[in-house]
Amino acid sequence: MKANYETLSAPVFKSKYSFLKVFIKNYLFIFLCLLVIFCSFLSSKFLTFDNLSNILLQNSVISILALGQLMVVITGGIDLSVGSIAALASVLSASLLGAGFDPILTIILVMALMAIAGLGNGLAVTYGKITPFVVTLATLTIYRGLAYIFQVGSLVTIENNTFLAILAGKTEVGGIYTPIIILFLTLGIFIFILKMTTFGRRLYAIGGNSEAARLAGAPINRDIVIAYAISGALAGLGGLMTTARLSTGSALYGQGYELDAIAAVVVGGASLIGGKGFALNAVLGAFLIGIIRNILNLTGVASYPQMVIQGLIILVAVLLTTLAARKKA
Repeated sequence: MKANYETLSAPVFKSKYSFLKVFIKNYLFIFLCLLVIFCSFLSSKFLTFDNLSNILLQNSVISILALGQLMVVITGGIDLSVGSIAALASVLSASLLGAGFDPILTIILVMALMAIAGLGNGLAVTYGKITPFVVTLATLTIYRGLAYIFQVGSLVTIENNTFLAILAGKTEVGGIYTPIIILFLTLGIFIFILKMTTFGRRLYAIGGNSEAARLAGAPINRDIVIAYAISGALAGLGGLMTTARLSTGSALYGQGYELDAIAAVVVGGASLIGGKGFALNAVLGAFLIGIIRNILNLTGVASYPQMVIQGLIILVAVLLTTLAARKKA
């Protein structure tokens, strides 16, 4: 049968104004703007340059992990191992740099290895026919264990200035932090992939109706494996960025990252049964959660009440995006 999956799902941009329309008609973006305005009244420190820079830096890693998670979720899967992969990337990069490896080669090698880790998840899901939740729950433990094995002792300090500058430094023009630049570059790439490429449309088709996608000629197993490999590579990038920002490599990094990434994707309006999701919304979801945490810290709210408040606000955000999606349907 001739492949006709190019016509399935994920409409392409129709005009040069479409990207602007995405913001104007995006309920999550409007909610985020209202939240920022509300937070500015709660604390005079919220809209300061230092605090806003801190929000961008702290949530750049989760946003990148959320983009990888989104690709998996669109296919109808889930990746619980991203936090452990980030920790493994942190320890491996610290060890390689300590052994005198070139920093750029270290970044490429670690991301490639983490892509292989994600590839293993995808192969277990597609060819092993194991539920994604079970596979990634198991590898969450496996990769975290490997991180502790490779660490062999206490935290490993990073002293390579090139590595730190690439992943956690400031640019000479404008003094913009490199993690912010990396985030926006990654976001732009993902918007293009999911909205403008055949591969992106196939992912939506697989999550929406895998049998129809198969009959249309889509290479389902291959695409799912690639999605998990990309998720692993981005988790590795997140681990590298965390390592550079904290100047140490540790197997303790990344704990809870998987839940934050999934929460960002869900708040962004993606469906956990697959076939729905947008890269921009995943990043907005990550920042919405990050802003909530930030303002709660600024206002001195204790940690346990913070958990309750964050959960309630996330539920409200998901409800609003769900109602908006139903209205459009």
